[in-house]
Amino acid sequence: MKEEVLDCNGEACPVPLVKAQNKLKELEVGDVLVVQVDHSCAMKNVPEWARKEGHNVEIEEVDDGEWEIVIQKAK
Repeated sequence: MKEEVLDCNGEACPVPLVKAQNKLKELEVGDVLVVQVDHSCAMKNVPEWARKEGHNVEIEEVDDGEWEIVIQKAK
């Protein structure tokens, strides 16, 4: 299992979502993608998209207004 970190701090939607979609395509099932965001729109859209795609998603607030969206590729 591999873990990749995608730093999207300072980027507004839809940039973090597009980057997460593209990066997830490169990963194998079971791999983890950690998307770092500091934009509330991305904090909503990225997990929503990942869950619709069937992936496992956890959100951790690492600082005030900064989150890590942890996506485990399920398929």
